[in-house]
Amino acid sequence: MAVYVHNITVNQGTTFELDLNVEGTQTNAPKDLTGYSVSADLKKTYTSKTKIAFGATISTPSEGVIQVSLASTVSADIKPGRYVYDVRVTNPAETLRVVEGTALVRAGVTTA
Repeated sequence: MAVYVHNITVNQGTTFELDLNVEGTQTNAPKDLTGYSVSADLKKTYTSKTKIAFGATISTPSEGVIQVSLASTVSADIKPGRYVYDVRVTNPAETLRVVEGTALVRAGVTTA
């Protein structure tokens, strides 16, 4: 399965949500994610030990739809800058990295 590259922008101190559609490699039809779990992490570099976990759910398994999110309280604590992230799905037989990319975290002007 090819890894889909999707670069994102996270505005510091705001709620971030992203829906991802995972396709199978044979037919380009949605990959059935029934029975899979999902995880997604953000790091400063690929080799960084410190990571920030996204909230991640498979919202529509039969259609391959994954949602990743960060609460505003989580994004508020991330320093502005460039990061990398990936999304993995796992079932008992395999672990697949389905999405990866860069994340630009932008500082805001308005505060609560």
